[in-house]
Amino acid sequence: MSNTWLMAVDAGTGSVRAVIFDKDGAQKGCVQREWKHLEDPRFPGSMDFDWNTNWGLVCACVSGVLEETGIAAAEIAAVSTTCMREGIILYDAAGGEIWACANVDARSNDETGELKALDRNLEKEIYHLSGQTFALGALPRLLWVKNKMPDLYKRTARVGMFNDWIIYRLSGILAVEPSNGSTTGIFNLRSRNWDTGIARRCGLREDIFPPVTECGTAVAKVSARGASESGLLQGTPLVSGGGDSQLGCVGLGVTAPDEAAVLGGSFWQYEYNTGEAKTSGRCDIRVNCHAIDGVWQYEAIAFNPGLVMRWYRDAFCQEEKRDAENPYEIMDREAAKIPAGSFGIFCAFSDVMNYISWRHAAPTFGNFTLSSGQSNKYSFYRAIMENAALVTRGHLELVERAAGKRPKKVIFAGGAAKSALWAQILCDVLGVPVQTPVVKEATALGAALLAGTGIGLYPDIKTAARLVKMETEFVPDGERRRIYRDAYEKWRVFYAAQLELSGKKITAPMWSAPGL
Repeated sequence: MSNTWLMAVDAGTGSVRAVIFDKDGAQKGCVQREWKHLEDPRFPGSMDFDWNTNWGLVCACVSGVLEETGIAAAEIAAVSTTCMREGIILYDAAGGEIWACANVDARSNDETGELKALDRNLEKEIYHLSGQTFALGALPRLLWVKNKMPDLYKRTARVGMFNDWIIYRLSGILAVEPSNGSTTGIFNLRSRNWDTGIARRCGLREDIFPPVTECGTAVAKVSARGASESGLLQGTPLVSGGGDSQLGCVGLGVTAPDEAAVLGGSFWQYEYNTGEAKTSGRCDIRVNCHAIDGVWQYEAIAFNPGLVMRWYRDAFCQEEKRDAENPYEIMDREAAKIPAGSFGIFCAFSDVMNYISWRHAAPTFGNFTLSSGQSNKYSFYRAIMENAALVTRGHLELVERAAGKRPKKVIFAGGAAKSALWAQILCDVLGVPVQTPVVKEATALGAALLAGTGIGLYPDIKTAARLVKMETEFVPDGERRRIYRDAYEKWRVFYAAQLELSGKKITAPMWSAPGL
């Protein structure tokens, strides 16, 4: 095959990007554009997805990366897509978009309550079929459309996800794949396909679900219109991609049962692969289809570590931003001088996941002193790093309880993995070796590997993932491990007290699932 450049289009929560890789997994170029999902003032908690504006940004990234790299459109062998999970788009019978919301849209409080009132066991029963609760899935959102916008609901002909939407806009073909489709809560984990019985039990239509194709399947080709708008060549193969965390695991080589990864972005996902479509008896942890047929994933999500770090940088580290192109390098260097445990400072941001009753306390710091030598911006900065790692330890233990196993090592990727200090802290808190890959932004690489699989460049996804290379391995330090074991137990008590305050409405929770 002469054309071996592969393109990934990655639609994240805060931005979209187009990335080009060679057949060996080396990145050639990337163009990124930020986007926002705005609240409709009529509907508190809403997070609308502006498909017209955002399609323009997608096309700007695709044409931009071709121009930046000097690669001709004819040299792109295939394109695949990945995106934030949970966001959904509704289409009418003519194929036009008519409604869309992004991933943490929380407008459906009433509908979540309505579903729970139907049957107090309904959510648990659906969880054991689908691996999902009402916290993030599509069921309450679709019911919201039915209740609040009935005319639009009647016009709905299809529902899809954002990665499938990109392929649809490029080709006119809509097909959902199981890794992201399973996050709707309307999939059967075992069959890796829609379960219309779930929709029926929730009073929703059963005729709006498009066909399902496995990840890494060539599903369409770029149309004349798609080529005109994006700059791609008409006829370029389009390969079904997947959810960002699942493709992130592909891009880390985490493809077999009992392997694990932490994807450290705006949210942190702890992913543990399993060869069984098995849920937790406590309904406390999420289960998704992996991008690989016959593999599933236990998933635990920490809310906002990356966003917390960005907030802290912007609010308190103006001097570092002024003096350095990458202020995190200065902040890391100074935080490395702070001893493990950050002089006893605690944070309350994300709680350990409880999927069936999921809420987070008000953001806060505690247990600091008035000594500027100890309680300064770098000790608080390190405490934020340690807090993300402590939550991840809680998630590792949560999954271990459900799966009966813990990983021998963890692969750490995403923006947070660019920090050697954060990787070492994670390693010391978890007590297992932590490896970081050469390509830290693994999600786009995973999509590119699926693109190559779909056109036969690689025989299968697992073979493609063997191209992934590790850069650094961190090993736990015994003394720091002891310090963090003690800190974890105290932090859980500290967090429980903060959660009680928000439960009494003395403080406002950072986030609560709809209906809580």
